[in-house]
Amino acid sequence: MQRLFRINPSIMARLAAVALLGAMTILSRVGAADDTNYRLRAMDLLKVQVFDQPSLDREVRVSKDLTIVLPLIGKVDVQNRTVRDLERVVTQLYKADYLVNPQINITIAEYSPNTVNVFGAVNNPASIPIPPEKIFSLLDAIAKAGGFSRLANRNRISLTRIGPNGQAQNYLINADELMTGDTTNRWPLRDGDVITVAERMF
Repeated sequence: MQRLFRINPSIMARLAAVALLGAMTILSRVGAADDTNYRLRAMDLLKVQVFDQPSLDREVRVSKDLTIVLPLIGKVDVQNRTVRDLERVVTQLYKADYLVNPQINITIAEYSPNTVNVFGAVNNPASIPIPPEKIFSLLDAIAKAGGFSRLANRNRISLTRIGPNGQAQNYLINADELMTGDTTNRWPLRDGDVITVAERMF
């Protein structure tokens, strides 16, 4: 006689939730790995694997001059290249002189941080990382750069931003208005923004 087993509905719901979460995790990873339009940037950390040649495997960080250095083939230019572009280049370099039918797999282990640059009349002009998953305002960036110097003209802060068409857009901002209650626009920053604090004229 065949026995029928009944599963508690609450357990079934939990199993379904776990399965859905697992599927979403896999899809999110696939989506990230398939970001074919991303152009490599300075400070990206790349994992380079050469099939059946573990001694050639490396984790390398893209330098400020947009190059990486790999065993045997040396310096490789990554400027304006995607991960897939770089795989093709590295494959050809290894194939030319060192390996027969090399199989190269490159992934991004760590993306470079988004940054803004703060110059002018601040105490510590610097390139400031934008915290992930957080709105980072113009005043936040100035605070991270040590705050206004004693010569700062808070009424004349220049924000330069590259627009969607690739053209530089310039904005003149009064920080005193931001600090005294103008909350209509806190000037959330974007990667690559440049802030310049003017000096007072005596």
